[in-house]
Amino acid sequence: MSRLLSERIKDAKDAIRHLPFALLLPLVFLAVFFFYPLLAIFRLSLAPQGHLDLTALAKLVSTSYYARTLWFTTWQAAVSTLLTVFLALPGAYIFARYRFPGKGLLQALTTIPFVMPTIVVAAAFNALLGPRSHLSLALMSLFGLERPPINLQHTIWIILLAHVFYNYTVVLRIVGGFWANLNPRLEEAARVLGADRWQVFWQVTLPLLTPALIAAALLVFIFCFTSFGVVLILGGPRFATLEVEIYRQTMHLFNLPLAATLSLAQIALTLTMTSVYTRLQARTARPLKLRPRQTTQRQPTTGRERMLVTGNVAFMMGLLLTPLLALAERSLWTGNGYTLTNYGELFINRRGSVFFVPPVEAVRNSLMFAILTVGLALVLGVISAYSLVERRGRLSRWLDPVFMLPLGTSAVTLGFGYIIALDRPPLNLRTSPLLIPLAHTLVAFPFVVRAVLPVLRGIHPHLRESAGVLGASPAQIRREIDLPIVGRALLVGAVFAFTISMGEFGATSLIARPQMPTMPVAIYRFLGQPGALNYGQALAMSTLLMLVCAVGFLGIERFRYGEVGEF
Repeated sequence: MSRLLSERIKDAKDAIRHLPFALLLPLVFLAVFFFYPLLAIFRLSLAPQGHLDLTALAKLVSTSYYARTLWFTTWQAAVSTLLTVFLALPGAYIFARYRFPGKGLLQALTTIPFVMPTIVVAAAFNALLGPRSHLSLALMSLFGLERPPINLQHTIWIILLAHVFYNYTVVLRIVGGFWANLNPRLEEAARVLGADRWQVFWQVTLPLLTPALIAAALLVFIFCFTSFGVVLILGGPRFATLEVEIYRQTMHLFNLPLAATLSLAQIALTLTMTSVYTRLQARTARPLKLRPRQTTQRQPTTGRERMLVTGNVAFMMGLLLTPLLALAERSLWTGNGYTLTNYGELFINRRGSVFFVPPVEAVRNSLMFAILTVGLALVLGVISAYSLVERRGRLSRWLDPVFMLPLGTSAVTLGFGYIIALDRPPLNLRTSPLLIPLAHTLVAFPFVVRAVLPVLRGIHPHLRESAGVLGASPAQIRREIDLPIVGRALLVGAVFAFTISMGEFGATSLIARPQMPTMPVAIYRFLGQPGALNYGQALAMSTLLMLVCAVGFLGIERFRYGEVGEF
């Protein structure tokens, strides 16, 4: 009997394992739509005529303009990172140490800017601080000025402010989440020994927070280093990161070898930053006795604590929600009052428009591409997550970072890779609309993996083994055991994929066909055209996209499986 039971358990385990060819699906997808385009970039940058030619590389090194571009890309990312960490650290502290009414809703609201498409963030800051904003118009009217006294458009200040707005929640979540689990008795012991507040922070708290601070700061730096939509729109022609220069060399100057060399440089720098991050984290990590948040958080009791919490909440609301509210409000304003005219114009294709179809078709296209992306990302993400769970050991340690590689690669670089790699049979997809959901899936499916993987790892293996012993088939085990537990994580992954697809702009701006624009591409086209009507339509479409992404993220927070998930 014991032997029979052991054999049934072994058979159940073997039945659960995916067949080897199932794992080939995500690996083939990565090989074709990630590694192959990157190799094409390497080939074009180093051997544009089929033999080694370092002309483009020499031009990149010898021309001062590209050195200035690299320098600007680096220092604006560094300054943006320092500002973000400095401004978000107080907020991380109050979220880590205090409980107050509306904290959960506020935490969800402060994360909305991070899931906003960069094109929407740029439009929001244009609506708040641009020359046509209500603030500028009011000051002009009040002081009788012909030009707006505050016009941050096409300045470094609005780029830095938009980067802080966009990445604030990265520090808030990573540092605040880690801080919330630190044992407060360490700080209390330091105070008993005579240390004041600043000494406690510098000598006790800050060293303990260093791993989380490094992780958050490097993520923010990478996001700002590869910034595209924010710099392209808010910076205008005066500023260009490597990402923006790749776009300009490809779309405006058609200098593909130089664009490939810029992409190669950006890939090398991004991988270097990732390597530095890994080493720094390994050196600074230390074993800690973490505590549940219920024991480390308390209600603010003193007047000073209430002022600290209230002030930080007001600052967060002002920084993170004011631009979005200004965007929605400005989309309804036409100069003669508040109407829905700008939204109605989205259904009309006027003669001389920058579109070949009514602008509302961009909404339909985005929804269609997002639905396809969700389906593809769920299939690839679930197969990848199961593979990581069921193939433990060296193979799993190798597969995990491979599946995450698209997250560390510029979307513009990927889009450029598609242009030069997927233009001949049997992969002649350059003019196919299917290329857009495929590109979106490449960015989205790692998020599905990170949403599903922790839940799969939390399923006790005895549940599956018991079902197998009782005669359940592999399909029944997945349907009756796995699906009820993983269902909410799948929903979270689906919403992630949907919102990512709706807002993706970097790769889409390069590969979208003129007659099939997505919402971010349509917004960029509107903002690039003169006239109040085009500007109003850009704000209206931005508001619609903002609402879709906001509802999607609130859905993620609603359906998340407790605190499980890596994003």
